[in-house]
Amino acid sequence: MSMLDRKLRRDLFRIWGQVIAIGFVIAAGVAVVVLSMGTLTSLRDTRDAYYDRYRFADVFAYAKRAPETLAAVMEDIPGVARVDTRIVQDIILEMPDLMEPARGRILSIPEGSEPDLNRLFLRSGRLVELGRPDEVVLNVAFAEANNLNPGDDIVANVNGRGRTLHVVGTALSPEFIYAIAPGEFFPDNRRYGVMWMGREGLEAAFDLDGAFNNVTLSLTRTAVEADVIDRVDDLLEPYGGVGAFGRDDQDSNAYVKSEFEQLATLTTIVPPIFLAVAAFLLNIVISRLIDTEREQVGLLKAFGYSNLAVGWHYMKFVLAIASFGVLMGWGLGAWLGRGMTAMYTEYFQFPFLYYHPDLSTFIGSGALSLFVAVAGAWFAVRRAVRIPPAVAMQPPAPPAYHKGVGNKIALLQWFGAPSRMIVRHIVRWPVRAGLTIIGISFSGALLVASFFFLDAIDEMLDLFFFANQRQDVTVVFSNPRADFVVQDLMHLPGVERAEVFRIVPVKLRHGHLEERVGITGIDQNADLTRIVSTDGNPVTLPADGLVLTEQLANMLEAHVGDWVEVEVMEGRRPHIRAPVNAISQEYVGLSAYMDRTALSRMMEEAPAASGGYLSVETSQLPAFFDAVKEIPAIQGVSLRGASLDEFERIMDETMVTMVSFYVMFGALIAIGVVYNSARISLSERARELASMRVLGFTKAEVAGVLLGELAVVTFIALPLGCLFGFLLASFMVHQFSNELYRLPLIIYPSTYGRSVIVVALSAVVTGFLVARRVNNLDLVAVLKTRE
Repeated sequence: MSMLDRKLRRDLFRIWGQVIAIGFVIAAGVAVVVLSMGTLTSLRDTRDAYYDRYRFADVFAYAKRAPETLAAVMEDIPGVARVDTRIVQDIILEMPDLMEPARGRILSIPEGSEPDLNRLFLRSGRLVELGRPDEVVLNVAFAEANNLNPGDDIVANVNGRGRTLHVVGTALSPEFIYAIAPGEFFPDNRRYGVMWMGREGLEAAFDLDGAFNNVTLSLTRTAVEADVIDRVDDLLEPYGGVGAFGRDDQDSNAYVKSEFEQLATLTTIVPPIFLAVAAFLLNIVISRLIDTEREQVGLLKAFGYSNLAVGWHYMKFVLAIASFGVLMGWGLGAWLGRGMTAMYTEYFQFPFLYYHPDLSTFIGSGALSLFVAVAGAWFAVRRAVRIPPAVAMQPPAPPAYHKGVGNKIALLQWFGAPSRMIVRHIVRWPVRAGLTIIGISFSGALLVASFFFLDAIDEMLDLFFFANQRQDVTVVFSNPRADFVVQDLMHLPGVERAEVFRIVPVKLRHGHLEERVGITGIDQNADLTRIVSTDGNPVTLPADGLVLTEQLANMLEAHVGDWVEVEVMEGRRPHIRAPVNAISQEYVGLSAYMDRTALSRMMEEAPAASGGYLSVETSQLPAFFDAVKEIPAIQGVSLRGASLDEFERIMDETMVTMVSFYVMFGALIAIGVVYNSARISLSERARELASMRVLGFTKAEVAGVLLGELAVVTFIALPLGCLFGFLLASFMVHQFSNELYRLPLIIYPSTYGRSVIVVALSAVVTGFLVARRVNNLDLVAVLKTRE
């Protein structure tokens, strides 16, 4: 080991506290990269392999009843590789542990064999067999949530008839990685299940012999998806087709893709904050180290060490600290990544999912961290190698003190000497104080942005479950019913109020932009569901025209007063133009609203209902659900209270855990900045503080000079951190928004308060650590003349 390397080792051990503090900050940034990118890589690789191995379809389409002979025609469409026709229906399930009926989706598969597309990964049991029409294979998540195994039975309402279905296996499908019920925006595995039944059994149950109501297609590499979708729509239009769509609009794949985008976004937002703070800390640490070692630098050069050797010595010091942080970040990120991957297995139903980050993730995060560390210390090191030996061996010229701003503040005359020393030191070194303030404010900003997620979720919950949806129960009909069905709903046990709605699939066009959505028709006097404007006020439905959600309006670039083209995808399929009369606020999905009477006129049909919103007396809910189970026309029931409970459970398990990690990382920044600033200030002012002790100041008064300076800069940094946090949250709202979710930009006062408390506590804890060093100053050693 060379002489300089021995010196390097001594220096690292001498300031081990600062080394660890900076290393933790770097480690936090690296950990976020490894955590998010590693998880993203693992999820993406698993998804792609799963899609390929189990033949996930590229195009999906529904119809009322199409002849099986149409499959051969679709196979001749240019670009189509495979066609798989099937029967898909929504049903009601009676679960012994649930008061309300569960919802189910049942799909046909060939008896005794796999389907051509969307193949099943059999987890247990076997597939259905020919001649056994009541056999079903359950989705694994639903089976586990309800403790169902092969050999158990389920009671179901299939096309209005009660049937006992025999479970013969459990399976996964690439089509239902994220199994979510229609109209919901998060999975509820207890109350929604997917199952597969033999084709012959479903044909008989729904009177679809020789016909299908759903088709999936896989495409060749050279296929143009839009052209294939247009051809499929043309073929299915006479048979009640409601519009084909590609993978991007398939529910499960859309949610998985959205999660991938958020993970990728996370990598671009958080790590730069940590690395910027680390670069700042390294700069001030190296600058101070070089200032205190001026004489040693001069001696090294006098003994023949070149500028390159001296510069490389200090760069190795920087690289050693950065490497320590990188290694720690790799380990921490891998550990957290495994935990996050395990968390995703609760919601994404993959047959296998292992955390296996790509090597490039480690190399990239490490290289970036080392580069930022070197860049942060570059100017300080360059200054060291440029100083001539004769100049370096002399003590630095004392700073030129003069009567500055600190002396002109009249209020200071009322304070004691220690307080005036605090203010004067800050004013005389404004750049250093400013950088410290910015570093601490970054900590506060990250904390505000982390807690902001909880505020945003609360706001989404409040708008969706309390402002928009005010009903107790939602029922969905198997087919649109006549308008008088509202009277039938009112006669169900415990129903106090009933309002019906109509949902129609459409394509909305504005200029060259097009979106496939559903128009929901509700009555003018509706109270159980409300439309809320972007300013938080209820929207009164216009007699004609549309109300678009803000995200849909933005995607169509439509404003109030603009006209949009409406292409209806069912019934008579009219094409009309309608004005945009209002913009509403919703944070989930894309929606359009219309007066139900106006919607019926547009459809050229009598007023009809797709379902109903009901207010039900709580004590009558059991009797109500018993009655609903006997009604063939109802194919889906949703209980608002159960959905709210499940939503809160998922948020508690996911968001709270993730926010806790980022709160910890934010506290690390505060500790790193405050501790390094305090240690550097202590090393610079040790002689001054020791002189105060000799002059009779107490230990508390001397420590107060140092800690008071930290308190002042922390106090100034707190409001800046809140401001930066708001700006960071605004940026995150923009980056995280997509078709499925939008985060509302709302930050509660309690969020600012919690962030301030965490930063302040971090500073206090760090201050106590530094105060111990002040109390243990060796007065004789410190006061010795160094010249």
